Amino acid sequence: MLDDPRSHGLWEKTAPAAPVTAALQGDHATDVVIVGGGYTGLSAALHLAEAGTRVILLEAKEIGFGGAGRNVGLINAGMWVMPDDLPGELGPVYGERLLDLLGNGPQTVKDLIDRHGIECELERAGTLHCAVGTSGQKEIEARAEQWQRRGAPVDLLDAAETEAKIGTRTYGGSLLDRRAGTLQPLAYVRGLAHAAAKAGVTLHTSSPVDAYGKTAAGWRVTTPEGSVTAQWIVVATDAYSEGPFKTVREEQVHLPYFNFATAPLSDNLQKSILAERQGCWDTKEVLTSFRMDKAGRMVFGSVGALRGTGLPIHRAWARRALKSVFPQIGDIPFECEWYGKIGMTTNNLPRFHKFAPGVIGFSGYNGRGIAPGTVFGKTLAAHILGQIAEDALPLPLTAPEAPPFRTLKEAWYETGAQLAHLAGARF
Repeated sequence: MLDDPRSHGLWEKTAPAAPVTAALQGDHATDVVIVGGGYTGLSAALHLAEAGTRVILLEAKEIGFGGAGRNVGLINAGMWVMPDDLPGELGPVYGERLLDLLGNGPQTVKDLIDRHGIECELERAGTLHCAVGTSGQKEIEARAEQWQRRGAPVDLLDAAETEAKIGTRTYGGSLLDRRAGTLQPLAYVRGLAHAAAKAGVTLHTSSPVDAYGKTAAGWRVTTPEGSVTAQWIVVATDAYSEGPFKTVREEQVHLPYFNFATAPLSDNLQKSILAERQGCWDTKEVLTSFRMDKAGRMVFGSVGALRGTGLPIHRAWARRALKSVFPQIGDIPFECEWYGKIGMTTNNLPRFHKFAPGVIGFSGYNGRGIAPGTVFGKTLAAHILGQIAEDALPLPLTAPEAPPFRTLKEAWYETGAQLAHLAGARF
């Protein structure tokens, strides 16, 4: 995408085409203008348009350019934060609301895919959170107990059951979340764009917002070649925010994350490695994730940026680690490599912001963008339509606030990942 082979990698290679779009030109009026063409923006646009609302969506670059088109493709329920910890962070009302909304988030994604016939390699077999060591086992046991107490369909698997699911003896156990699954993330966001356009949304790419302000007719959003006047602005730019909404980016610490995709595995290997197509990640601080795509490619990733000295370090680590976890694969070539940014908030929970009356947005997905982005977009649409009052939203209203030492933390994450991978997975 944008002539950068390491921006979207395999997903750009295998996703269906996005809708044909052009940059905004001239002055326009609508009911709602949405800034950002990722999961949140397109979900909000689609749900608003289906209710008869006029919507114009402005994307600075291309549909799915940010985290929506670069992530691993795990449709997870909940957040990184333990379920029992959310009421402590947000209070009992908001904590339970958020747990309910995000716990059911994967089903919302699957329902949208089914309803609109989105071709995005959806797999419904769940995800596996894999335990490394004693501390990892305790973590998945606690997470399982807390979700099971809330009635969620999650199961603890022992080492033998985990080996049967994954095809490796690396892990002492795992947590199977049957609510979850995997998909091709860029294909999904492009599918949302097609559905939104069919519902009547006007989509403009290459249209970065450079300013917004109040006029007698409503809010006026300007781009280099045009403007849109609307009663509502939805800010859906998240970790890639720039321009007048850069405060959304500035309240998040960027954690780089990369993926390598192998050539398709043989038919025999596909029968013994992730045969049910669960997506996986482990409990290590510098975690490893892996999953299969529809063609049988192993997508293998971890924390780090594929640039500068990081590129050879992470590439060498990925080869060693893949061989360590799945020795039966052998020396298989990588077809694609890419990376992006995960926006981390101070408490690892998302935010609801009102930049001004009628200018609103959710952000801060902490590496869990697919389901949260989709359901938060739907929630914003319901709020604008008058179906959900502000005090009934799943998050309290907060002001964007930059974390201390953000730049230093980002540099440390990138450097620390290189140090971890320089020594990691050596025989």
